[in-house]
Amino acid sequence: MSALGTELWGRIAGHAIGPFDASLTFTLRLARENRWSLPHAERVVGEYKRFCYLAMTAGHEVTPSDAVDQAWHLHLTYSRDYWQVFCPQVLGAELHHGPTAGGPVERERYYRQYADTLAAYETVFGTSPPADIWPPASRRFSVDPLGVRVNFFDVIVLKRRVALALGLLVFVAGWLTGRIM
Repeated sequence: MSALGTELWGRIAGHAIGPFDASLTFTLRLARENRWSLPHAERVVGEYKRFCYLAMTAGHEVTPSDAVDQAWHLHLTYSRDYWQVFCPQVLGAELHHGPTAGGPVERERYYRQYADTLAAYETVFGTSPPADIWPPASRRFSVDPLGVRVNFFDVIVLKRRVALALGLLVFVAGWLTGRIM
């Protein structure tokens, strides 16, 4: 039976995260906190739900993409919904989020788990995961973890190529090393 036809999938797909009457819904908050468009955040929530289905059915540990992990982190902050409704009533089991212990062994483990997750996704859902939400492991484990939370009221952010074109990176590097006063 395909995932889309199961009772579990029906419960997951039908679950609305957070209070339905909030002016800032879960999806709007996810979009705002990650500077995503609302349609992209809605797609990420759908992929988060697919990830949760895989976590319950794949038969092995699964690893989310960075975008899906952002949705999971936010869902965990809706703790009453997550622990009192979603896990017991929707999933029928606890789904814990555990961080890596770091190091090369853990890096290899998560690379392998991520590859297994992508393969399980294709098998269960009959399609490749969307690349803009589920990037290749090389990006997932080298570029995406470098993201940081930035308050845009405190900083000016320029794309690297723009800063290079303006010569700002050379200036900042010189200033930081004391070559420019």
